[in-house]
Amino acid sequence: MNGDRFGGKAFSRNPGRGFQSARQRLDANKKTTLLRLLRFVLKYYKWSVLTVLACIMISSVTSLASTLFTKSLIDDYIVPLTQADNPQYTSLMQTLFQLGLVLLFGVICSYSYNRLMINVSQGTMLRLRKDIFENMQRLPIGYFDTHSHGELMSTYTNDVDSLRQVISTSMAQVFNSIITITVTFVSMIVLSVPLTLVSIVMAVVMMFTTTKLGERSRGYFRIQQESLAKVNGFIEEMMTGQKVVKVFCHEEKAISDFETINEQLRSSACNANKIANIVMPVNGSLGSLTYVLIAVVGATLALGHSSILGVQFSITLGTLVSFLQLNKSFTQPITHVSQQINSVLNASVGAERVFRLLDAEPEEDKGSEVLVNPQGDVDFRNVNFSYDSSKQILFDITINTNPSQKIAFVGGTGAGKTTVINLINRFYDAQSGEILYDGIPIQNIRKESLRKSMGIVLQDTHLFTGTVIDNIRYGRLDATDEECREAARRVGADDFIRRLAKGYLTVLEGDGGNLSQGERQLLAIARAAVAHSPVLILDEATSSIDTRTELLVQRGMDSLMSGRTTFVIAHRLSTVRNADQIIVLDHGRIIEHGTHEELLQLKGKYYQLYTGDTSLLN
Repeated sequence: MNGDRFGGKAFSRNPGRGFQSARQRLDANKKTTLLRLLRFVLKYYKWSVLTVLACIMISSVTSLASTLFTKSLIDDYIVPLTQADNPQYTSLMQTLFQLGLVLLFGVICSYSYNRLMINVSQGTMLRLRKDIFENMQRLPIGYFDTHSHGELMSTYTNDVDSLRQVISTSMAQVFNSIITITVTFVSMIVLSVPLTLVSIVMAVVMMFTTTKLGERSRGYFRIQQESLAKVNGFIEEMMTGQKVVKVFCHEEKAISDFETINEQLRSSACNANKIANIVMPVNGSLGSLTYVLIAVVGATLALGHSSILGVQFSITLGTLVSFLQLNKSFTQPITHVSQQINSVLNASVGAERVFRLLDAEPEEDKGSEVLVNPQGDVDFRNVNFSYDSSKQILFDITINTNPSQKIAFVGGTGAGKTTVINLINRFYDAQSGEILYDGIPIQNIRKESLRKSMGIVLQDTHLFTGTVIDNIRYGRLDATDEECREAARRVGADDFIRRLAKGYLTVLEGDGGNLSQGERQLLAIARAAVAHSPVLILDEATSSIDTRTELLVQRGMDSLMSGRTTFVIAHRLSTVRNADQIIVLDHGRIIEHGTHEELLQLKGKYYQLYTGDTSLLN
């Protein structure tokens, strides 16, 4: 066994040490992630954060001033006034008025930094989503093959939103706590060293408790976020496949499966929160215990002289009351931080997932050449390819074409037809051999330049929210309205478009859900037609069109393919009869190639596929 993925071989030999190593890595991960999040915030909002720090410091100092004033109020005003025969309150009123102004200024600063942190948090969310989306557009197709759409959507929504509270509230709370603890600690030492020692001991106990409970709940929060992503992915999958679910009466099984993963989410969320939620009550109880201890020790010092290690200590009643209030200011930040532990732990896990997507390797493009007046001459030379090292998909593929030829790929399911197309447009790169475009190895051509020279109609049609004419224009953004209409006429889509409520200005939503599958595919073909590219790729482009409509579309397709190098994948072999080359693939190998008539004379695999006759095959 290789051992746990955290502990490696050391884990398998020494489980205790492996678990400790795993935990240390998780802790280091958490700190690194939160520091990276802080750096991201400071990158764009440095001056806002500095202003927040200044406001927090002023707010903390003004709050401390009111606490320290309690000592003066009791010792310098209340006690003397109770002993005076003719008390004068003018000085007390002036002092209280001045204190009121100081506290009002602190309230203004507190309001200001809370407003600023809202702007900082929302602005950070905006930039994070923007950076994630920009990086997602640069990712290779292979990334989306290995990550579910629901999981990615969960990163945009749940994970990013989990950072909002920690930035707007928790971050300010941490700053406030650090400043409050520092200022309060200095004041406590000045007032009474013995009472400060009691506060320090109890604060250490509270911090230790918070840390240990936080360590236990963090792992559950990670499981919670992963379970939430699974729930989102499952729901997205069920929504897109609702027709299949209903056709096969799969509703009860879908409900059962959802209940299973939903229960996993509930269980992980309960485990995460039941530990984190006891932090505040525990710290609150420890804070109350600290208050009692200080009150007992302080009363002893106030009632008479006490000595510790030969040093005499005594305090006034005002000092004791002020210190009790200072102790609250000293322990409350720890309690406040414990209140935020849920959001901090949740945010650290969310931030990990966000940065994981941000750090995903973008699509590599080492090509530097730009195609000028491309002719569409595409050749394969001894190409081998595998999606991963465990299984090779294509073996020694060699294809020679001439510009404007029509090349058709036929074969059974899994023969490698679509993979060949994916290599032409460089969705993937071959492991060995080379593909030439106008005599240039395609890995030397910039992907943007290469793909602009190709019009592609995929088997899975996707339409975007917008008008019909905008969806056609997606093939070439500078195409005029008339060019878009002409493209639709050429492929036979004009008639059904004009019958729509607003014709070409009809707004499509939900991936064109108000159109039939055949109509959606016609729009995809029109989108490729408007591109005017020298290479046309049709991956089962007419698979969703009925036979009668296909005859009408074929005329437009013939016009569309005229003068272009066209690669066609089709299961309906009647649509490839007039191809210049028909290439028969079987398990990633070219087993036959030639024209329709030549392949029929061979009476091999193509003959079997075309006629359905297997009697002549061995």
